[in-house]
Amino acid sequence: MNPENGDTCNIASIEVSGVSKRFGKVQALDEVTIEVQSGIVFALLGPNGSGKTTLVRILTTLLQPDTGTVRVGGHDVLADPAATRTVIGLAGQYPAVDENLTGKENLEMIGRLYHLQKQPAQERAWQLLEEFDLTDAAKRRVKTYSGGMRRRLDLAAALVSRPSILFLDEPTTGLDPRSRLGLWEVIKTHAKQCNSVLLTTQYLEEADRLADRIAIMENGRILRQGTPQELKDCCGGDTHVKMRLADRDTISRALGLLSGLSGDDSIHNNPDLGEISFPAPSGTVILPEVVRRFDSAGIELAELGLTQPTLDDVFLAITGHAVEEKAVSATNGNSEQMSE
Repeated sequence: MNPENGDTCNIASIEVSGVSKRFGKVQALDEVTIEVQSGIVFALLGPNGSGKTTLVRILTTLLQPDTGTVRVGGHDVLADPAATRTVIGLAGQYPAVDENLTGKENLEMIGRLYHLQKQPAQERAWQLLEEFDLTDAAKRRVKTYSGGMRRRLDLAAALVSRPSILFLDEPTTGLDPRSRLGLWEVIKTHAKQCNSVLLTTQYLEEADRLADRIAIMENGRILRQGTPQELKDCCGGDTHVKMRLADRDTISRALGLLSGLSGDDSIHNNPDLGEISFPAPSGTVILPEVVRRFDSAGIELAELGLTQPTLDDVFLAITGHAVEEKAVSATNGNSEQMSE
């Protein structure tokens, strides 16, 4: 989302300052402060139980914080929730469509709830059905839809009123990889408008692919914010050389040849697979030297290349664990589920 239609996209569309929320003994949000500029996709990345959904519920007027201030689209969410609702759209974790109605009937009904006249509501429904590749299923009851189709319909429903700010709470949860990829393309297409999108996710690849900026969240707190590349640069560690030997039995000799290129304690190897990796702060300049040494020693390489830091590396560096590991733990704990 890099719009070229004026300065409006430089205005903060979401402002959250010092927001806290407690459920009994569980501190769901702890002094959360974020600012989302117009015209970008902003991702809240964190495991289940980190407080992402609680924050979205506050931003969309469904829940009040204990402390803090919240402005969405220029409106004070606490003082004027009705005005806030006129500028937002929300697709929650689970499709909020009526499965006994057809796809077309669902979108028309939502259009009428937004006070569209009958014909404009029908026209908007058909437009969205086409955009979301649902025209063939338009007159089928939603109970016959696949999970991916329901998610697309739910996202279409959130866009009926043409909101300037869109909230997507775990939009691809429960989808198979193919459906997830398809929905990512739909989100990217609609995010090209000068509309802000706040996305919550526990999928690192999803945040990396869709978001202009990311806030890493855990235990109700924002731990770090920045663009995907800024986070990788500051917290993802060095670029690494990664290689796989043609003959894994040569790994001991290979490690000896590499000891002068990197400290022995920074070289990681998997003897069973014949794989070796080590940091390469200087980047590609080290590769010719690796090839020269191995050629001279008669060691054949099956693969050789550089791996860039990923959001997995960032999350691990900041929190000390993988996001998937924490997500599984949170799913098994009732107290953490309360914050979601």
